[in-house]
Amino acid sequence: MYRIVRKEQLSDSITRMSVEALAIARKALPGQFIILMVNENGERIPMTLAGYDREQGTITLIFQQVGYTTRLLGALNEGDYISDVAGPLGEPSRLDGIRRAALVAGGLGIAIAYPQAKALHDAGACTDIILGFRSAGLILLDREFAALSDTITVMTDDGSNGHKGYVTQALKSKLELGAAYDTVIAIGPLPMMKAVCDLTRAYLIPTTVSMNPIIIDGTGMCGGCRVTVDGVMKFACVDGPDFNGHLVDFDEAIRRNRMYSKHEALMMHRCKLSGA
Repeated sequence: MYRIVRKEQLSDSITRMSVEALAIARKALPGQFIILMVNENGERIPMTLAGYDREQGTITLIFQQVGYTTRLLGALNEGDYISDVAGPLGEPSRLDGIRRAALVAGGLGIAIAYPQAKALHDAGACTDIILGFRSAGLILLDREFAALSDTITVMTDDGSNGHKGYVTQALKSKLELGAAYDTVIAIGPLPMMKAVCDLTRAYLIPTTVSMNPIIIDGTGMCGGCRVTVDGVMKFACVDGPDFNGHLVDFDEAIRRNRMYSKHEALMMHRCKLSGA
C-alpha cells in the first residue's frame, strides 16, 4: 500500500499527488514511468513520473481526471492509500553532455517535461522552455518551469495570455534568431511532437520525443505499446518512452492511439473475462 502524503488541485480536473514509494524514489530518473492500481480490483494504468524526492521517499504524479480510474484516483485524499505501484519502468532520458537545449511541452506533457527541465538545470545546461496550452485558464507550472530555465515562452491557441500561436512558432522564432541547440526535447500530444520534429529536421537538430501509446503490462510482453522507429518495431515501455523523433512513424502512432477512442469515453467497462 502506498500512502498519499500530499494532494493539490492544479485545476478543476488536474491533480498533483505526492505518494510514499521509497524504493521507486531511490531509483527513479527523468523520463521513467510507473504503473498503478488504485485498488486491488482496479485496472492497471501507466503514469509518467512528474518528480521524485529521494530524501522524503516520495514520487509525484500529475494527472487529469478523464476516465473511470483517474476519477477514482482523484477522489482519494491525503492519508489514503493506493493499492499497488510498480516502477520505475522504461528507459530514463539521456541528458548527459547537453549544454544548450530547447524543451518544448504541450498540455499535460508539461508534467513529463518537468523532471527533464530540473535535471538539465541541475547539470548547468542552458535551457529555453516553450510551453503550449489551449487557453490561459489551463496554464500550469509556468512559475516552476521559469525557475529552471534561461528563457520561458508560454503560448496559447486562443491568445488569451497575450501570446497566441503554437509552440512550433515560438521555437521557429528562436531558431531564426540564431539559437543553436544541442538538442530539442518535445513532449506532448502526438501531432505537436510531429510538428516539432518536422521543424527541427530542416535545421538538423537532434530531437527527442516521449511516446505515449497504450501501455498495459509495462514489460514489453503484450505488444500494445509498439511504435515504429526507423522502420523497426519498438516497445515504448522497455525501449522508450524516449525516441529519436526524426525516426518515429508518427502517422502510424496517431492511427493506433485513435483505435480505442470510443472505449476511452466510457466511464464504466465490463470485463469480457470475469464479467466485473
